[in-house]
Amino acid sequence: MFPVNAGKKPIVIMGANASGKTLLSLFLAKALGGEIFSADSRQIYRHLRAGTSKPSGRWEKDDSGESVYLCENVPYRLVDFLDPNFTYDAARYAQDFSREYSKTLKNDKIPIIAGGTGMYLNALFNGLDPLPQSDRAYRKELAEIAEKKGKNAVYEILKEKDPVSAARIHPNNIHRVIRALEIYKTSGKPASQALSGNFMKDITLFPGLFVFLKWEKPALKERIKKRTELEFDEWIKETENLISSGYAYDCPGLKSLGYPQVLAHIEGEVSRRQAIEEIVTLSIDYAKRQNTWFSRYSHTLKIEFSSEKDFETEKIADLILNRYLSLK
Repeated sequence: MFPVNAGKKPIVIMGANASGKTLLSLFLAKALGGEIFSADSRQIYRHLRAGTSKPSGRWEKDDSGESVYLCENVPYRLVDFLDPNFTYDAARYAQDFSREYSKTLKNDKIPIIAGGTGMYLNALFNGLDPLPQSDRAYRKELAEIAEKKGKNAVYEILKEKDPVSAARIHPNNIHRVIRALEIYKTSGKPASQALSGNFMKDITLFPGLFVFLKWEKPALKERIKKRTELEFDEWIKETENLISSGYAYDCPGLKSLGYPQVLAHIEGEVSRRQAIEEIVTLSIDYAKRQNTWFSRYSHTLKIEFSSEKDFETEKIADLILNRYLSLK
């Protein structure tokens, strides 16, 4: 968990994909002399940029001789370090964050945490329940059921075994559905009973400034659409390079949102327009879930936008800085 009373209070910038978290975080880091920690479950991967909106940067040695990813000369930690063949989870994120945060303490920098992966933020501020290890054979079995019969078939199994968890998990969130069933199988009790309840606590009770960038759906959809269209050609090249380098179509990195659709386009299964439209639809669905997640936190500094003209970086940063400097 984030070390309470260790160093300066964090600024946490959260919101849906394409909400402007990176741009705003960089502005704040430069103004405050801070360092940024990504809380994004896909920007961790090397070689994946176009489809993850990972900020462009470079790896350099710092004064201590350790490698650090610099974005506009600002340390941007917990991005671009994992091979696409490997999986990653919130527990490992919390461990890696703790290690990287110790460097920020030594530098006496303000930590700015930016990202849209709510599970990672919960891992930092609420901790995680100790749960059974993964049962790969059972996960594979459930994944095959989902592929052959549809996601709802697996969800129906969860409804039978653990109706409480089923009521909390969206049927389309196949990863969480499978994980809940896995916990039931390996522990002998429902996931809803295995959890302490800390997972749903309000992280904003923690000392720090939590900022929620909330866009109205039409404006956010337009931002997502523009970004997808702008990056699509580079997305294709990126994906082709990964495949030609020997990465499997179903490696963990290439399961990230949008990459299966790009692969389908490369294989000639869908047109460019079809691939883009599907990516935009999936991105909007994901953004909706992100906004639902962050909306449950109380006492956030929620900044709402209805159009592009509302997003004035300097004005928003001033609002955040004034609020941050008033924290006790």
